[in-house]
Amino acid sequence: MKKGFTLLELIVVMIIIGILATLGIQQYARATERARGAEARQVLGQIRTTAAGFRLQNGNSCAGFGNDQAGIGTETDRIPIDCTRATHYFRYGVTAATADAIILTATRCTGTNGKQPGASTAFQLTLNTDFVLGTDTWAGNGGY
Repeated sequence: MKKGFTLLELIVVMIIIGILATLGIQQYARATERARGAEARQVLGQIRTTAAGFRLQNGNSCAGFGNDQAGIGTETDRIPIDCTRATHYFRYGVTAATADAIILTATRCTGTNGKQPGASTAFQLTLNTDFVLGTDTWAGNGGY
């Protein structure tokens, strides 16, 4: 009587290991991308703080608050407005500014643009702040 595993048993074990590895890699990729989204949340929060200061200095109005006032631009010492620099996973922008509210957007850099690895889709994270109501509303896709 020989002891050992049959070919069928070995194939079944290899299939199970393959399935578990595939699931693990997918979960790791999702968790990594969510962590990259933390960069966007931090930067959007920083821009929100800048907008609050702008509002206080301008008679409780955010009207006129834009990318320049937020510190967003193409220069190396600014928050990136595009994906030409390899320092951020996202590009940022002030989407709208009214007297009482601002809408800020972070868009994930794709392909070989921005900090690598680039995403396959330009997912977005949006912060809508109403200073009168004192509310911040986050919206996004791509797991952010």
